[in-house]
Amino acid sequence: MAVVLPSTSREILLAELPGGLPGPEHFTIAHKPVPLPGPGQVVVRNRYFVVFPGLRTLIGGEADGVPLPRIHAGDTLFGPAVGEVVAAAPGGPLRPGDTVTHLLGWREHALVAAADCAPLGVLPDPVAHLSSGSAAYGALTRLAQVRPGDTVFVTGAAGAVGTLAGPVARLLGAGRVIGSTRSPDKAERLRAELGYDAVVVPGPRSIDEQLASAAPDGIDVLLDTVGGDQLTAAVRAARRGARFALVGALSGQLSPGRDGGSAPAEIDTFRLVNLGVSLRGYSGLDHPEVTEEWTKHFGDWLRSGEIAFPHVRIPGMDNAPRALQELFEGRHFGTVVVELPPG
Repeated sequence: MAVVLPSTSREILLAELPGGLPGPEHFTIAHKPVPLPGPGQVVVRNRYFVVFPGLRTLIGGEADGVPLPRIHAGDTLFGPAVGEVVAAAPGGPLRPGDTVTHLLGWREHALVAAADCAPLGVLPDPVAHLSSGSAAYGALTRLAQVRPGDTVFVTGAAGAVGTLAGPVARLLGAGRVIGSTRSPDKAERLRAELGYDAVVVPGPRSIDEQLASAAPDGIDVLLDTVGGDQLTAAVRAARRGARFALVGALSGQLSPGRDGGSAPAEIDTFRLVNLGVSLRGYSGLDHPEVTEEWTKHFGDWLRSGEIAFPHVRIPGMDNAPRALQELFEGRHFGTVVVELPPG
């Protein structure tokens, strides 16, 4: 039976540029016409989309070098989404009823080039296709090259990347896995639910002191999503030949005083040289083969129960701007996903 497209669809727009961290008052929900798909295009009814800290960078004024377009006032937000094709131009590779991932979230209906959609793969839950595990897996296998018995330190361990990075490091052979998070409650969840051996919580005790207690012999691998003071401390805790993989820079993105595109850190370069420590930034664009490899492993691990996908589902478009603010405030554990009702 043919699907009748609605005449309009709701989208979340950036209403005005914020002076610091964006809040719900900086966004608005607008009704936009739903166009018919042209050659090579499909219309997707979104069911889930990700709330991710990178939006802070795209909204701020320091997005140079980021492989995504900057978001200006009046633009619709975007990001990874899962949805169902509800209309497709004749002769294309997709048909109504197909479920796909694409990058035009933050709207109920998206007009997308069929070439920019990927049919869902082997994961048991469609939402799992919105995980950040590919970045964690790629950084740990391509840059850090985790070895049996390694001591691994994951900063921002309660976030979308970190909640998968720790368990993945263990599956890759790590002997000890240490995380960091801003919340004592999240620290307990990381230990109890995800098997972290120890968790550093910035506060009265210095990060250096806590790391020395958690890893008295130092760390072999860093997967860093934070930067700043935590990266500085990790360098001081590095063992000879340690491998550091930088995946994110939350210290800059979550700072009200910055624009989301820089995260300065003081690094003891003498120590890097003296101990032969490698420090590299990870980009999925440099390792296009990782996504397929990760998806296969992730599906196998999910079905066997060796890994979980920590995430929270926020119901409805109206709650999405608030969910972004809550992400910046560190209120959630794992990936934050907005769930839209079926059409």
